[in-house]
Amino acid sequence: MQETTAKTILVVEDEPDVLTYLVTFFKINGFNVLTATDGRKGFETAKNNHPDLISLDITMPEESGVRMYRNLHDDPSTRDIPVIIITGVSGEFKGFIESRKHINPPAGYFEKPIDREVVLARIKEILGM
Repeated sequence: MQETTAKTILVVEDEPDVLTYLVTFFKINGFNVLTATDGRKGFETAKNNHPDLISLDITMPEESGVRMYRNLHDDPSTRDIPVIIITGVSGEFKGFIESRKHINPPAGYFEKPIDREVVLARIKEILGM
């Protein structure tokens, strides 16, 4: 039987309760988890660790998820990391990102509170699991 290495998800989220919830949810489902509490730290963590997927909030202090998403897209070392947006911001952000032709849309977009089964299914699909 082949041994498979667990995939790593970087969770970028500033709300402590939501961060704990997402970390626990991903770990229970077999993922390794890295965390960051704002877009600046998240971008640095992504550059230094190259996670398999990034879960990104939009509204955060220091540096927003929008800025981090743009930074990820603009950097050749991070632009191919799939990003799912998990946010309390309405669907207006989804429309905003999708209207930007020079920025690829996220691999998934979920509003809080999330449907865990839908999110997990989309992550497995993105990661080919």
